[in-house]
Amino acid sequence: MKNKKLEANLSMAVSKIFSGLNMNALKFLLPLWMSPLTGATLRCTFAAVAFWVIGWFMPPEKSSGRDKCLLFLLGALGLYGFMFLYLAGLSKTTPVSSSIFTSLQPIWVFLIMIFFYKEKATAKKIIGISIGLVGALVCILTQQSDDLASDAFTGNMLCLASSVVYAVYLILSQRILTAIGAITMLRYTFSGAALSAIIVSLITGFDAAVFSVPFHWMPFLVLMFVLIFPTTISYMLLPVGLKYLKTTVVAIYGYLILIVATIASLILGQDRFSWMQTFAIIFICIGVYLVEVAENKGNKSPSV
Repeated sequence: MKNKKLEANLSMAVSKIFSGLNMNALKFLLPLWMSPLTGATLRCTFAAVAFWVIGWFMPPEKSSGRDKCLLFLLGALGLYGFMFLYLAGLSKTTPVSSSIFTSLQPIWVFLIMIFFYKEKATAKKIIGISIGLVGALVCILTQQSDDLASDAFTGNMLCLASSVVYAVYLILSQRILTAIGAITMLRYTFSGAALSAIIVSLITGFDAAVFSVPFHWMPFLVLMFVLIFPTTISYMLLPVGLKYLKTTVVAIYGYLILIVATIASLILGQDRFSWMQTFAIIFICIGVYLVEVAENKGNKSPSV
């Protein structure tokens, strides 16, 4: 079990580091080297193909036709919706701000559970949610548009919307995941997302200067990094961490996205130090932690 926990911790750490660097890599690509719509199409399609190929070398997983259809629809609407909103928002704001809203996902999950699944709203959860939302409001209302964020308010709102969509996707997929394997889930959700992305791209057009002539190696290598590491490997590592670690530990690893994206953004010149962003990060981290601690104490099932 100790080896499994070590494997889970390493999986979560690597996955979240890739997710943090993903924001900086995508910021480099968007919108100069590809449009947000095209970026979503490339990510969803590449991952769908990758997971089908990987699945051929994995032990077969049992699943019903109904589960596969639900996963496909969930990917077509939820996963693709998240990808598009996230990329559209990141193209208009900074990686640090986008990572702030990504960190809000646990709060949206608990709000949805409270309002739609009648989960108990404890005092600690309400305090945590309130603190996290204050941090989000600070980021939305104080960040100004500049040379690094062409339309900060719109970008932040799109990133906020993407985190809500992803929270819905997590809740629904988790209910299906209890009866099927992780590779099956990844195969069918990304296949659904890829189909939606391709249909949208056929209507709106494929805009990717990264593939134009003369060929540019740097943006192409950055795109390959995005497709292989944050998009494919990161999504494959997550189930390992979720299976063997406590909820609070998983939530703490989520802060790595903020830390990595912030450090990389300052080094690469993709953002500037801001006391207001720092205030928002601290508040959201405290809020998410309080919510996760309250949820973990309320969970009566034994922890691994």
